[in-house]
Amino acid sequence: MTTPGQLTPEQQQQIVAQIGNGLASMATPGWRRLRTEYRAVGRHLETDVLITGPDGVTRSVAPPPELVQLLGTLRAGMYQPGQGTWLGASLTFDTVQGTSVEFAVEQEPSWRRTPPPIGFQDELRFFPRAEQNIPPWLRQRAGMEPTTQPAEPLVATPPAEAPEGLRSARVYDGLDESGRPVVNREALSPAERDRVLAYLDGAPVVLASRTYDADAFAPDREPSVPLNFRTDGRWYWPGAVAYYLREHDVAPDPGLLTHIRALAFTLPEVGEPERELAVAAITGGQR
Repeated sequence: MTTPGQLTPEQQQQIVAQIGNGLASMATPGWRRLRTEYRAVGRHLETDVLITGPDGVTRSVAPPPELVQLLGTLRAGMYQPGQGTWLGASLTFDTVQGTSVEFAVEQEPSWRRTPPPIGFQDELRFFPRAEQNIPPWLRQRAGMEPTTQPAEPLVATPPAEAPEGLRSARVYDGLDESGRPVVNREALSPAERDRVLAYLDGAPVVLASRTYDADAFAPDREPSVPLNFRTDGRWYWPGAVAYYLREHDVAPDPGLLTHIRALAFTLPEVGEPERELAVAAITGGQR
């Protein structure tokens, strides 16, 4: 039995066949071998395509968007509640040896560029794992405390505390079995909602992208969730926090909300050292 959004083995095979056909359409007739490697965590994606032509020479080619989308669909569709999904895949199509597919669920992929901590934190939000199914390296990458006691089979969410002392706000509390966000937070009155929004929107942006993310509560909408981060020097949060409060009345992370109330909704001065600290926390020290 599969959960909503989960691919059956037959559907998985169909996607693998689609990937092979797509790679073949990119290759010179008479090709010998096609190979794609896909590494993903959170929103961080890396895709390689290698084609061995009839001359026996292997060449690297740019992956088309359709291939990246198919691999992403396969990864999401193979998610198992509490167990997570694979982080690395290698698909090989050989004219002599046939098709070979390998998935890495527990092992860390060999990244071209190591993703920042937020990528590993997002991975555990998007594809929650029970405590016992979070490898030590993934806990470390996500900024989680190492476990020293036998873990209980509960769905894990990353802690809010960042190694640098800043705290990171969770956008929502987890995902259900269908991949929809789960929120269990108090509702704000209209007056307090406006004051909290003013605080969130008034904090300086420390990282930003020109693109927008999909609305997790309304996935059919045009992507409109800001891909940026703000900080008040004590907390940092993604633009999604204010967006979901404004659009769906989703209150901020309870810890952040308590912090804002304690400051009487008055944003403190945020100097350059605090901004640099936030950037370092978000990017894992990569500038």
